[in-house]
Amino acid sequence: MIYTLTLNPSVDYMVGLTEVNIGGLNRTESEAKFPGGKGINVSRLLRSLGVNSKATGFLGGFTGIYVKEYLEEEGIDTAFIKVDEDTRINIKLKAKEETEINGQGPNITDEHLQSLKGQIRQLTNEDILVLAGSIPSRLPETIYEDLVKICSETGAAFVVDAEGSILKSVLPYGPFLIKPNHHELGQFFEREITTSDEAVFYGKKLVELGAKNVIVSLAGEGAVFINEQSAYISTVPKGELKSSVGAGDSMVAGFLSSFLAGKEVKEAFRYSVASGSATAFSIGLGSKEKAEELLPQVQIREA
Repeated sequence: MIYTLTLNPSVDYMVGLTEVNIGGLNRTESEAKFPGGKGINVSRLLRSLGVNSKATGFLGGFTGIYVKEYLEEEGIDTAFIKVDEDTRINIKLKAKEETEINGQGPNITDEHLQSLKGQIRQLTNEDILVLAGSIPSRLPETIYEDLVKICSETGAAFVVDAEGSILKSVLPYGPFLIKPNHHELGQFFEREITTSDEAVFYGKKLVELGAKNVIVSLAGEGAVFINEQSAYISTVPKGELKSSVGAGDSMVAGFLSSFLAGKEVKEAFRYSVASGSATAFSIGLGSKEKAEELLPQVQIREA
């Protein structure tokens, strides 16, 4: 089973309008609400791709009920830990530019944390845990490291989509997959990374530090894949960028769904890029149909 962890889920309220009148009245031209959070996005895209997963993390209040019921209506199993305060609401404002206003999220007690760790201890070597997103300020900075240490003890594989010090702390435990974008990769090595060749070079260093598989996204310039045996560079399909929200999470879901179906890493990488593009070209998350439509446009070459 794939388990996805979202430490600070949200209700994402996506609002579209021509321009924003600061200090005055604004009326929406389009709007939509979705459960938010990187781990949740992975679960939702996996479900669209025909792969089951179980979503966990912390939920509370009326907004938490909305997230839980929304996921279960989509056929996603949940195992969220209930907290006292409301799950946050994030506003995604799309006008001439994209603007985000993110809530802080509920308070998480030590009892809640111990419940989460108890869940992770039940995982086995047949399970994969996806840890995605930043750590809320109300949680200890070591929480990812604490959880992947438990995975290393139980034999569960784990995927990490995070940046900076979080990524550095989990690498010694051998993550199955990490997926930084080129900005995050550059920050990690204190370099500016603008080309696929540079991304491959520094991606190999992440493999040397412990990662088993690395995908680096370069926005419109494509993506790269690196492990101990191979290095690949991909193009991206052509299309209209509608929203960048969830595109990276969709790449993670696409790779896992294809790899677990028995595909070689090269084809899993190709499907990962198609899945990320499907979301980038959609309002909300992409779909299996959209990913497979784009798949022939993804060209892969050896680095």
